[in-house]
Amino acid sequence: MIGLVVNPVAGVGGPAGLAGSDGADVQHLALARGARSRVQERAALALTELAARHPGLVVATADGAMGADAVRAAGLVPRVVWAPGRATAGADTTAAADTTAAVGALAAAGADLILVVGGDGTLRDACAGLDAAASFDSMQDDTPDAGRSAGEGSDIWRVVLQVESGAGEAGAAGAAAAGAAAAGAVAAGAVVPAVLGVPAGVKMYSPVFAVSPRAAGAIAADWIDRDGLPTDDREVLDIDEAAMRQARVDPTLYGMLRVPYRAGRTQARKAATPVTEAAAVEAAARGAVARMLPGVRYLLGPGGTTAEIARQLGVEGSPLGVDVVLDGAVRVRGASEQELLAQIAQGPAQAVITVIGGQGFLLGRGNQQLSAAVLRAIGPDPLLVVAPEQKLIDLHGRPLLVDTGDPDLDARLAGHVRIITGVGTRSLYAVTAPELTPA
Repeated sequence: MIGLVVNPVAGVGGPAGLAGSDGADVQHLALARGARSRVQERAALALTELAARHPGLVVATADGAMGADAVRAAGLVPRVVWAPGRATAGADTTAAADTTAAVGALAAAGADLILVVGGDGTLRDACAGLDAAASFDSMQDDTPDAGRSAGEGSDIWRVVLQVESGAGEAGAAGAAAAGAAAAGAVAAGAVVPAVLGVPAGVKMYSPVFAVSPRAAGAIAADWIDRDGLPTDDREVLDIDEAAMRQARVDPTLYGMLRVPYRAGRTQARKAATPVTEAAAVEAAARGAVARMLPGVRYLLGPGGTTAEIARQLGVEGSPLGVDVVLDGAVRVRGASEQELLAQIAQGPAQAVITVIGGQGFLLGRGNQQLSAAVLRAIGPDPLLVVAPEQKLIDLHGRPLLVDTGDPDLDARLAGHVRIITGVGTRSLYAVTAPELTPA
C-alpha cells in the first residue's frame, strides 16, 4: 500500500529569500513577503503520474491539506488514517509533530512505501516517526494476534474508522490523540516501510528525494507493478536554519531511511567543495567577474563559488540568499522573488548561479527566489553559470538539472550551457529537466 504525507508549508521560505521554512515565525514572515508554498502543485505532479498508471488507486494518507486533498485532486481514493488536531485541521499550517505522527500512523496502517512531500526538515520529521515505530516492540489490544495485524479490534484502528466515516469532532480529536501513539504502533516483526521524498522544500541536501515530483510518482508506480523495488539505506540530513542564515552550514545526520533506488531518478547527496579546490573556485570566480558588464544587475545566487564572486567584487553578500549587484554595489541583499522582479524591471539583469556538488542541480535546490517568473523576466539569456571544472568531472557525465516547476521554461533551458570554469576557460555541458527525462 502506498502512503502519502504532505507538509502544507514546505518551501514557502524559498521565494521569500529566507533560506528555509522551519518554524511558524519564518512561515508567517514568508507569507507577509508575498511568498506561497508550491507544495500542493508538487504533490499533484507526483500523484498524477501515479494515477496515470494506476487509476482509482487507494492511497493511505492524512486528512485535508496533509494529503487527502491532493489524493482526491489527482482522481485517486484517499484512505484517511490520521488527522491533525482541531487547531490545525483543515488549515494550511501544521507543526513538525503532525508530520511525525502522520508517518507513524501510515506505518501502523500497513503502508509499505510512504511518499513524503517537503524538504529536509519534513523528512527529518518523517524519520522521527519511523524511529518511534521501529522501537515499539508490540501492540497490546484485544485482537487475537495481540495487535500484530493492526486489525479492527485495536484502538488505533477504531480511530481510523471514525475519521474515514466522518465521525465529526470526536473522531478528529481522537485521531489527533491517537496519532502520536500510532507513531509507535508498527506490528512486532513488521518491516519498516520505505520512504521517498517528493522535492518541495528549500534545502534538499539529503539523498532521500526523487529528482522531481514526476519521478517520485513513477517510482511509486513501479513499486506497485513490481511488488517493491531495490532500496538503499540513505541519510536524512538537515541544517540549523538560524545558523545557516549566519553562513554556518553544517549538515547534521538525523537518521537513515530505506529509500527505493532507481538510477537517474533518485538524487545524490549534496557534496561540499573540498578545501583543496579553493584555487579552482577562485579562478572560476575571476573568470565570471571578468565577463560582467556595466549597467547589468547581477543576481548572485547562493553557493561557495558565488560567494567568492562577491568577495572579488568587494561586496558583502548574504550567506545563502540571492543578492542584486549593480556596478560593484549591492542594491538588494537577500532578495525575495518579488524584490528580484522589481529590480529586473529597472534594467538588464542576469542570474549568476553555480552547480550543486554531487547532485548537479542548477535551479530548484536552495535558490527558489530565482523562480520561473524571475527567469522569464530576465529574458532569453537568463543564466551566467560558474563552477570549478572538478564539479563537472565528479558528475561522471550525468547532465546538470533544472527544476523551476515550469515545464515549458525547463524545456527552454535544457540542451547545453556554457559554464565559466576559470579565467578565459569555459566548458559546454549538457542540461536537462527531470520532468523531460523518461520515467
